[in-house]
Amino acid sequence: MAIKIRYYSTNRNLTGVEGVVPFKGYVSFRDALLAGQAPDEGLFMPDTIPTLSMDDVMAFKGGDYRETAMLVAGAFLRDEMPSDELKKIIEDSYNFSIPIERVFDRKYIMRLDQGPTASFKDFAARMMARLMSYFRGRGKRLNVLVATSGDTGSAVGEAFKGISGIDVYILYPGGEVSGRQKKQLDTIGGNVRTISVEGKFDDCQNLVKQAFSDLELDHLNLTSANSINFGRILPQIVYYVYAYAQLAEKGEEIVFSVPSGNFGNALGCEYARRMGVPVKKLIMPTNENDEFPKYLETGCYEKVSPSRACLSNAMNVGHPSNLARFFDLYGGTVDRTGIVHTYPDPDAMRENIFSVSVSDIVTKQTIRRVYDKYNVILEPHGAVGWRGLEIYLEEHGDFPLCVSLETADPAKFPAEIRELLGITPMLPQGMKDIDKRTGKPLELPGDYAILKEYLQDNLKIRD
Repeated sequence: MAIKIRYYSTNRNLTGVEGVVPFKGYVSFRDALLAGQAPDEGLFMPDTIPTLSMDDVMAFKGGDYRETAMLVAGAFLRDEMPSDELKKIIEDSYNFSIPIERVFDRKYIMRLDQGPTASFKDFAARMMARLMSYFRGRGKRLNVLVATSGDTGSAVGEAFKGISGIDVYILYPGGEVSGRQKKQLDTIGGNVRTISVEGKFDDCQNLVKQAFSDLELDHLNLTSANSINFGRILPQIVYYVYAYAQLAEKGEEIVFSVPSGNFGNALGCEYARRMGVPVKKLIMPTNENDEFPKYLETGCYEKVSPSRACLSNAMNVGHPSNLARFFDLYGGTVDRTGIVHTYPDPDAMRENIFSVSVSDIVTKQTIRRVYDKYNVILEPHGAVGWRGLEIYLEEHGDFPLCVSLETADPAKFPAEIRELLGITPMLPQGMKDIDKRTGKPLELPGDYAILKEYLQDNLKIRD
């Protein structure tokens, strides 16, 4: 008999922290999804991680991605919703391809850039939007508040566009998104509004977290579509299980390299490992925001503040939100401000995880070299992932089966690709359509009082 999964807060064990009352309770997936984060500013975690048998995983070799999504999501949600409703959500969410391209030997790139906004975040955002629509109360209007460093916002906006009973407000750092990303964000329209903030991504993220913890905004039905919401993490487990089923021999170990910013994508791999996928090593390369590789090296965590602006802009995160979940899984606690209250088991973390910082100079060199050697076009985030894999293999020796994630279409970075390779990457159809759209954001300073006033004056709470 399956164990019913409940969700707890990563801050449940905090003591003596001013303004924080630890949430000691447990909630359902529905409640965790709609709340976004726990009332004590912690992140929700499943109290049980369901396991998958190797036979179940390998049964999908050569199969459809949606079948794997049913296996993984069903393991978490079987007590929350009927399987036929989940199947409808999955079939509506995933109507695009997931190419896994061989680069050399058994070294692969999994391209997660074929969705409507050409970003890996389409996988999580589309399923999450439909889950929220299913679980929201009748007549109750949800207000999704999300911070983005680049791709999250457009993926979330497109996923929620036209979804009944939900409005979306996207905060992004005005000077740190690419021109094409800005165009995507500002022109979604409909039930989606964008807010250009003076500051960095961490400022946007902190504004969102402040709003969620503000009791005076409780009546606004706020929820999150950032990866602080476990509803974003669950769909990201699926493609690791899928890749393993397609590429591995039964029981064979695999290495994944996941370019890492806010750590939600890498967390999906960590959960896949704990569900039964034999991941030899999770590689988590960062850009020049190197707080995590330094932590693994020294055992001391210190956030990067302010975060550093890098070519791989969606990874410009000085204190990853999902580090709280990683710490919790390994026995530690870190709060949203970056203060560590209990350190996790460093040896266990190093046993499973490898991390390295990749500079902008090396990112550019990697894009050039991989194109010249393999005729493969990487964009900056994928280049960080590929170089991280190379460094791991250089330091630890070759490993047969490796997959590096490409998280955005190179066409989202046309100026950089033209400069480095002398070619213009072909635009996906969805991005061609964006060029025809018009729209502009609301511009606000990075001041919470001003954001709060805007939310109080503009958000609707009933259909």
